[in-house]
Amino acid sequence: MIVMNQLKVASFYTQLDNQKVKCTLCPWNCLIKEGRCGVCGVRENRQGKLYSLVYGKPCSVAADPIEKKPLFHFYPGTLVLSLGTYGCNMCCGHCQNWQIAHVGEGPTQEIPPERLVSLAIENDCQGIAWTYNEPTIWFEYVLDSAKIAKAAGLYTAFVTNGYINQEPLDMLAPYLDAYRVDVKGFTNDFYFKLAKIQDFSPVLRSAERIKKKWQKHVEIITLVIPTMNDDDLQLKGIADWMMKNLGTETPWHLTRFSPYLEFSHLPPTPVATLEKARAIGQKAGLKFVYLGNVLGHPAESTYCPKCQHLLIERAGYQIGLKGLKNNCCANCDQLISGVFTR
Repeated sequence: MIVMNQLKVASFYTQLDNQKVKCTLCPWNCLIKEGRCGVCGVRENRQGKLYSLVYGKPCSVAADPIEKKPLFHFYPGTLVLSLGTYGCNMCCGHCQNWQIAHVGEGPTQEIPPERLVSLAIENDCQGIAWTYNEPTIWFEYVLDSAKIAKAAGLYTAFVTNGYINQEPLDMLAPYLDAYRVDVKGFTNDFYFKLAKIQDFSPVLRSAERIKKKWQKHVEIITLVIPTMNDDDLQLKGIADWMMKNLGTETPWHLTRFSPYLEFSHLPPTPVATLEKARAIGQKAGLKFVYLGNVLGHPAESTYCPKCQHLLIERAGYQIGLKGLKNNCCANCDQLISGVFTR
């Protein structure tokens, strides 16, 4: 049991009658009785105040390749200090990290925000990423540590399902550099079957706002699941939305599904299905559409959209910066917008 003096008062909640509170951090807008947590499992009402149970308490910390997030056009080849904690505000039936995402409490490390910078430097990392579980649910810790990281010259990446309300997003955005967001499908019916979310429009709005208002680097990922979101209607819907709202050079990662948990009865995604999805994205006008979880496929790599010269060769998390010169194609001098390098 976490005692009161170890807790952090939460941001974004309203006190109600009878010691109830309304959390306004994400679109669930949970009404929480005294002694209970919201949907995420880590924001608890104690005596009419909302507290974060996980401030400064990551359960997983690692120095990862930035490509693992995946972020392909954001400081390729660098290491990023990656950390996550318990809890999530979606309940995906295929969650690869369910051991932490759907458990409210467990073993953690004590890492105050100011310690993250020294940890990053000690591990040759050039940035910090909040990942593994949904970073929105420990908003207070992400905000405090992102401020310190930016002041120290580190880049920051938010690896998210995008289910966050506008006000907290706007508070956090000035301290973020990259926003890698899941667009899991393109119908409310699919989102409910997969993640128990009835309306996925907040996911789209958060990506649009972080791109348009805050001018942050955005990459989109879609896990293509057979019979669930692999139809042309949903795939074209995502591609067209990206073109209209995020721009032609926004990377789209199409990744292969493997049977797991509630969806163990489904087959792995055929490579042909992924290639079809990539063709849909390219036909819509997206210049950078990648395939994931298909080791050795040419669509892991980055090519110049003008002359098709190989710019960044990838095999899993191994990369070669072969054809870039000052963020331009070394063959035809085409500017490759959004490919930040150090």
